[in-house]
Amino acid sequence: MKKILSLAGVLVLLTHTSCNSEKHEKKENVNFVVTSPIIQDTTISKEYVCQIHAIQHIEIRALEKGYLQNIYVDEGQVVKEGQLMFRIMPILYNAEVSRAKAEADLAEIEYKNTKALADSNIVSKNELAMAKAKFDKAKAQLQLAEAHLGFTEIKAPFTGIMDKFHVRLGSLLDEGDLLTTLSDNSKMWVYFNVPEAEYLDYKSSVHKDSLLKVKLQMANLKMYPFTGVVETIEADFNNQTGNIAFRATFANPDLLLRHGETGNIIVDKTLEDALIIPQKATFEVLNKKYVYVVDKDDIVRPRVVEVAEELPDLYVIRKGLKVDDKILLEGLRLVEDNQKIKYTFEDPKKVMKSLKLYAE
Repeated sequence: MKKILSLAGVLVLLTHTSCNSEKHEKKENVNFVVTSPIIQDTTISKEYVCQIHAIQHIEIRALEKGYLQNIYVDEGQVVKEGQLMFRIMPILYNAEVSRAKAEADLAEIEYKNTKALADSNIVSKNELAMAKAKFDKAKAQLQLAEAHLGFTEIKAPFTGIMDKFHVRLGSLLDEGDLLTTLSDNSKMWVYFNVPEAEYLDYKSSVHKDSLLKVKLQMANLKMYPFTGVVETIEADFNNQTGNIAFRATFANPDLLLRHGETGNIIVDKTLEDALIIPQKATFEVLNKKYVYVVDKDDIVRPRVVEVAEELPDLYVIRKGLKVDDKILLEGLRLVEDNQKIKYTFEDPKKVMKSLKLYAE
């Protein structure tokens, strides 16, 4: 029995040794692919969710009480500045104007008669002054009545697009009731929030007289054909989000953009002499990025790298690598620390061309 157990142990040991030898032999026979980082200018794009607003967007409200007598426009229509949009029934206000005009005419006659008498020294200067004051008051009352009558006609304060109606023909309106809204969409203000760190990077890199140019991706994922310019940055950061709002202005000659739309602002940033490596040359351990660096003796050693920016299939490296370092490109799971390998060096330019490279 002891001989059988001893023999089994020898067989297990031989099998284990054979397997280890086979694995070791396989590792030695693998020919790995190695490359180097590349330095070149590249462009990165950052996206920010945005809200699109008309440069003017106001509520049109009734200025007087009365029945809505006429509607001269339609929802969604482009109206010109000064164009008549609504009329409130003016009968009462016409009557008030007529009465105020009659009182003004009467006061004028009294003033003229008193002035003639005062010129002949028949009445005192005080009586003339009282007649003049009465006439001025009547003229002011007439102007007020005419203003109220004018408020029954509601005209467009600027050229813009009508929104939906909140009232219908014949509605009894009170002063201040909402009729509709009007948007000037000739230009659009697009607001997007920028984190504090990116705001500081922007302020430190922008030239005094230059403006940041941005692109707009619409809700259908198509790019808006016109470029926008950041003209305004709000004064304060949002303490809850740590962001600050930027406002970009976009031309809107075809009126494609409307108030209240959403989209994404895309900001392109050029990185000069960026150190770039393929993403597949890295691996992660405890939230740290590593690469395998091949030394002069063909031994691989892991090294921590710090990523500055992420591109499709690529990383821009801030710290941890130099341009003449050799890094393992493929077979990262097949090697161990301090292992000597056989490899083929792949030109980094050729490697980059095989990836989705957005560098210029």
